[in-house]
Amino acid sequence: MPHLLFSLRGVPEDEAEEVRELLSEHSIDFYETSAGNWGISMPALWLNDQTQLQQAQILLHQYQKQRALTQRALYEQLKKEGKAPTLLGNLKHNSIRLLVYLAAIALVLYASVKLIFEFGFTMP
Repeated sequence: MPHLLFSLRGVPEDEAEEVRELLSEHSIDFYETSAGNWGISMPALWLNDQTQLQQAQILLHQYQKQRALTQRALYEQLKKEGKAPTLLGNLKHNSIRLLVYLAAIALVLYASVKLIFEFGFTMP
């Protein structure tokens, strides 16, 4: 019976590739499922052989600890250089998206308030 080892939802492609390589290097038999055409299926790595589960979990745990350390060091380096992503930087970079979202929010608020007063709701 297949066993879910590693969910790929929200995982960066470089991390997913490193996990695939790690499992292949240690001769762990696995297969991958995608999110499907509409992105509603479960993208994940699954184990075929239950006897390899413990070994795979140990390898994955060690890998994730090491990845956390390297990614944190990379973030600290970017932060020192002033290249780390910030909220203000993201808002500037995606300014059109921000304006569209604000317009949509304003439209929903306007329609909600207008409907309330059209139905005769008055403040006491």
